[in-house]
Amino acid sequence: MTVERKSRRINNVVLTVLIAIAAVTFIVPTILTIANSFMSSNEIAANYGVMFGNMTDGKKTFIADDVNLKFIPDKVVIDQYKSVLILNSDYLLKFWNSVILTVPITLFQLIIAILTSYGFSRYPGKIKGLIFFTYIILMLMPYQVTLVPNYLVADKFGLLNTRWSIILPAIFSPFSIFLLTKVMRRVPVSYVEAAKLDGASELQILTKIYLPLCKGAIISVAMLVFIDYWNMVEQPLIMLITDDAKAMQPLSVFLSQINTSDVGLAFAVGVVYMIPTILMFLYGEDYLVEGITYAGGIKG
Repeated sequence: MTVERKSRRINNVVLTVLIAIAAVTFIVPTILTIANSFMSSNEIAANYGVMFGNMTDGKKTFIADDVNLKFIPDKVVIDQYKSVLILNSDYLLKFWNSVILTVPITLFQLIIAILTSYGFSRYPGKIKGLIFFTYIILMLMPYQVTLVPNYLVADKFGLLNTRWSIILPAIFSPFSIFLLTKVMRRVPVSYVEAAKLDGASELQILTKIYLPLCKGAIISVAMLVFIDYWNMVEQPLIMLITDDAKAMQPLSVFLSQINTSDVGLAFAVGVVYMIPTILMFLYGEDYLVEGITYAGGIKG
């Protein structure tokens, strides 16, 4: 075996070990959350002590000095899930608030992104290039930069303290347009020319050529948008401020307000909150990787 081959094998082993360590580091908190959600409150208190704050002596303690991390409960209980799913309707209400906000945002942002990206890719020009460059600039700006203008516009049009104050700005986000435009520009021109010779309309070109070839990218963009807005916090905190409007806040905001005297309940709510994103990732993992790496089924 040559020195170069030995060196390459050693590098592969080291890289594999580092990736495995990183993977375990990232997945351990999720496993602990799921395991602790099936523990009783007494067992959680015995393992972790006082968590998430105790204001009794004027001092705030976030975690006990002696912590016992356990991946298997001594006794499996489902009392927390009974409280989340059956006894207390607040948690399910906030969960459905998240669904009501996130699903329309994802759907309409995707529709607008597909149509806009198709226009950018099919009809290039200086003006469209300038508009696309503007989209890139807007995408580079953090949401906090546009938060105040969005608030003022929502207030001006009477949309403040309604779901529309969150949905409308979100569906015009430039993120999806930027990604899909880059993908659609790689669709071979010969496919389009052949379709036009056969008498295909613009709608047929979009639905029969662009959408099938960009399927992986579209699904991956939909997943990224869903996950992004499923975890949103700033928008509902700023746009939904009255008592009636706070009832429409999603579960992502409500997570920080759960009574920390019952930590097991917080773990159970966290597991319920993770279910949609985990299922989406398990279903669309291949599409996500395909969309990011641009396999997409499009050949030169």
